[in-house]
Amino acid sequence: MAATYEPKNILITGAAGFIASHVCNRLIRNYSNYNIVVLDKLDYCSNMKNLLPSRSSPNFKFIKGDIGSADLVNFILLSESIDTIMHFAAQTHVDNSFGNSFEFTKNNIYGTHVLLEACKVTGQIKRFIHVSTDEVYGETDEDAVVGNHEASQLLPTNPYSATKAGAEMLVMAYGRSYGLPVITTRGNNVYGPNQFPEKMIPKFTLLAMKGKHLPIHGDGSNVRSYLYCEDVAEAFEVILHRGEVGHVYNIGTKKERRVVDVAREICHLFSLNPDEYIKFVENRPFNDQRYFLDDQKLKNLGWFERTSWEEGLRKTKEWYVNNPDWWGDVSGALLPHPRMLMVPGIERKFDGPDVSNSAFSFAVNNPNQSRMVVPAPKNNPSTQKPALKFLIYGRTGWIGGLLGKICDKQGIAFEYGRGRLEERSQLLADIQSVKPTHVFNAAGVTGRPNVDWCETHKTETIRTNVVGTLTLADVCREHGLLMMNYATGCIFEYDAAHPLGSGVGYKEEDKPNFTGSFYSQTKAMVEELLREYDNVCTLRVRMPISSDLSNPRNFITKISKYSKVVDIPNSMTILDELLPISIEMAKRNCRGIWNFTNPGVVSHNEILEMYKNYIDPKFTWCNFTLEEQAKVIVAPRSNNEMDASKLKKEFPELLSIKDSLIKYVFEPNRKSFAGGVSK
Repeated sequence: MAATYEPKNILITGAAGFIASHVCNRLIRNYSNYNIVVLDKLDYCSNMKNLLPSRSSPNFKFIKGDIGSADLVNFILLSESIDTIMHFAAQTHVDNSFGNSFEFTKNNIYGTHVLLEACKVTGQIKRFIHVSTDEVYGETDEDAVVGNHEASQLLPTNPYSATKAGAEMLVMAYGRSYGLPVITTRGNNVYGPNQFPEKMIPKFTLLAMKGKHLPIHGDGSNVRSYLYCEDVAEAFEVILHRGEVGHVYNIGTKKERRVVDVAREICHLFSLNPDEYIKFVENRPFNDQRYFLDDQKLKNLGWFERTSWEEGLRKTKEWYVNNPDWWGDVSGALLPHPRMLMVPGIERKFDGPDVSNSAFSFAVNNPNQSRMVVPAPKNNPSTQKPALKFLIYGRTGWIGGLLGKICDKQGIAFEYGRGRLEERSQLLADIQSVKPTHVFNAAGVTGRPNVDWCETHKTETIRTNVVGTLTLADVCREHGLLMMNYATGCIFEYDAAHPLGSGVGYKEEDKPNFTGSFYSQTKAMVEELLREYDNVCTLRVRMPISSDLSNPRNFITKISKYSKVVDIPNSMTILDELLPISIEMAKRNCRGIWNFTNPGVVSHNEILEMYKNYIDPKFTWCNFTLEEQAKVIVAPRSNNEMDASKLKKEFPELLSIKDSLIKYVFEPNRKSFAGGVSK
């Protein structure tokens, strides 16, 4: 066995999180001669209260910052004379990794790389303990009697474990190439006090406390091994002092349990009938059946598991019962699939005095977040579909009304919001009452009978289109909810880079260039601001059309009643095809900006020619120029082509605008206008 290592100045990353906080508190408690510096950016699953036992200690220092900031990390290593790093900071929730895998790459791989490079440059680190996971091994055979040992092949099966395996490769490379004194750990599931309730045991405990159903992914037959947090903290204490450089250590237990059995035991702790309170929901895109570790190597260092499952579960229950508000409002985390919880930029605030003993403080944030799409789960066994519930704003509007009808048809539970968008308290009341899984915003001011109304009602337009939309997005972010926002593509106009008839359309990343109407100005303004909200999916609708030709908001209905029309090709949105797609996008947790139009363009004359052929053979119309149009309208109108390739890639079945017009609008109406067509 190697000689005992004695650190002096330890940097612990992510120590406001669950496992690392227990390690930090343990080291502060047991080693008054160790200086502990904590670096944590206070993400959604971090909490300064986790470090309360350490904050008054003279050998504790907290620095708020991101491990992805190379300048900050280098400064800390040098200014604090760090000789030891215990690297816990990571995104760890598998569900979230299916929804925002780039964020996992940035935190888990890039963040680790920054730390390693800083160690190489400063040349002062004597121990670098990298905290990984048992999931890097992938699934263990169900009939295996020997667990994965430290030399087993890495076969990760989800984005989270893949990023952890990638980080391990960097750690290994820096150890071999630059001689960094690295040690890697791979651990089983950990549970206990302070854990954010996106993980199963705290989630089930809080739900059972509230007398609510416990959602189990799939059939609950998946097997996991669970270690109590204090035992794991002791394992890290042992590895810190006795672990050998260049080695990997499994932190595990032979005591395995099926997920459904854990749920049953938690039900019994709260005197609930498992048959009534356990609810089976849709499985993850991939859910490993079993992880099983060989932990003999760590036991050879003198560590062993002290806490029985029964004792640990009892302690965990007691802690959550005594600290129900530790994490504040966690309703979003208690959903069956809380992927939308991971909103980069959201930070935990400490409701007490600053615990840092440092004369300086850091806050490193990156506003340029990735917008990712979650692929639809395929062929996943489950006994029951997930319970969706939509909160829809815009009941009296055209799109809002259609959304309700689609939900009725698809059997999706929904309620219309009662609050006004600009009234935050009313929105909070709606969310508390409805408890939605998704929020749809189809409310907004477009003007009656058209956008010219907005030119003389500017404050009303701002109040709804800007203030109201931003307020709803912010409330949704606070509650971990995805907001589907029906916006507009009428914020662009043909220009030299996107000339009329060229087939070059505006893409999602393009900045608005049309300021002709006040309506479009407010929509462009709010779209730009919403880029900072990663819980929002913005859908740019253009010149919406539906099969209901009696609706006065329908673009076809409008132009068929005009005495004269311009004839300009434009991108348009066929609601009968695209609104159901928007619901599917919510299910897939799509985010960011999307051009929500059918591919291609169609001109006014082409639409009216179809109207004549399918609806009214006697219909006639006249054209006039944009200059002539300008004399009879107050505000100019937007004309443009939108590039719908991003939407087409996600939904290959999406029809071109002309094909969609025929299938969803004109063919159905030709049949209903019995005397109107001779075909």
